[in-house]
Amino acid sequence: MSNKWFTNSGKLIKTFNFANFKEALKFINQVGEVSERLNHHPKITNIYNEVSFELWTHDKNSITELDHKLAQEIDNLIN
Repeated sequence: MSNKWFTNSGKLIKTFNFANFKEALKFINQVGEVSERLNHHPKITNIYNEVSFELWTHDKNSITELDHKLAQEIDNLIN
């Protein structure tokens, strides 16, 4: 999968791949902590070792600065 966020249908989207389900779940939980701190929650899809995120601000029905902030925070967890 691409290592960059892309936009589709008014959402920021990115997929991450991990060695196994346990590592993917660990990452999801880390993102959960960041999401709670920012009070901004992504759509998360997990299939075994693959985790995908869709970010958009629901009450604006579009991508906002908060989505870009969360995307950066998610990337920081990997780097």
